[in-house]
Amino acid sequence: MTRHLGIVMDPIESINPKKDSTFAMMLAAEQRGWRISVMTLGDLSLDKNVLKLNYQTITVTDDPKDYFQSAGFSKGDANDFDLILMRKDPPFDMDFVYATYLLEFAEHAGTPVFNRPGSIRDCNEKLFALQFPNCVPEVIVTSNPAQLKAFHDEHLDIILKPLDGMGGQSIFRVKAKDTNRNVIIETLTELGTRKIMAQRFIPEIKDGDTRILLINGEPVPYGLARIPSAGETRGNLAAGGSGVARPLTDRDRWICDEVGPVLREKGLLFVGIDVIGDYLTEINVTCPTCIRELDTSQGLDIAGNYLDHLETEIG
Repeated sequence: MTRHLGIVMDPIESINPKKDSTFAMMLAAEQRGWRISVMTLGDLSLDKNVLKLNYQTITVTDDPKDYFQSAGFSKGDANDFDLILMRKDPPFDMDFVYATYLLEFAEHAGTPVFNRPGSIRDCNEKLFALQFPNCVPEVIVTSNPAQLKAFHDEHLDIILKPLDGMGGQSIFRVKAKDTNRNVIIETLTELGTRKIMAQRFIPEIKDGDTRILLINGEPVPYGLARIPSAGETRGNLAAGGSGVARPLTDRDRWICDEVGPVLREKGLLFVGIDVIGDYLTEINVTCPTCIRELDTSQGLDIAGNYLDHLETEIG
């Protein structure tokens, strides 16, 4: 059956098709003969309680030099689509938040949106993980410098990070007797006015920060271990880490079993969790990546599997 798929994303001209997971979803839709239309946050508006959309219909090919072709621009509303994917990269700023409110009007009109906009808005990618206390390392969230210093005094080697960061940005490791501790805390908390996360350092990061993708709460059988480059703490690919596919461990699967039912309940159908050693560190619900790397390494079709599931969701 031909479907019309709408995708809210960054400008199509700005992506790297060799690595972009949203582009993998487009290729899977193209193979199914679906009509594909893309739009940015600026293309969403509300008029008389109806979500209005400016969108560009495109075709795609797996050619990094000529990966999309425009079939024209249109104006319409959510009923033009069989389903809409919210795949805008962070930053998770107020414009992003307002877009989730607008996309709920698409749901009210009967057009499914995935991941569910309200759940994207409610599930901060760092704080959401803390709802699974048996899965996470020792963590505190506070803007209080004294609490952060006490946590460091207890654990001696910690990670400090903002609650709204992405791609490894503004993540600091603070070791015992680090003379930069005070200035790092002052900077990240903006002199005690902004909440941040402090997490016990997990030495297994040397073996990688593993991204595990889940479709409707069920994990893909391989994760992408993002291994830090020499002299680096962060495994994020955007921070220079290298990606190596590996089979899931028993502990990985146990964590997925803990998280999966909640993801399904919240309508978070495509999610990436991050695991270091035995510990869950983040649950990425906005625009999870690593499809293309895992597909290439292991001969998978993750985007195809996701679209298969979406077909069952929309009937």
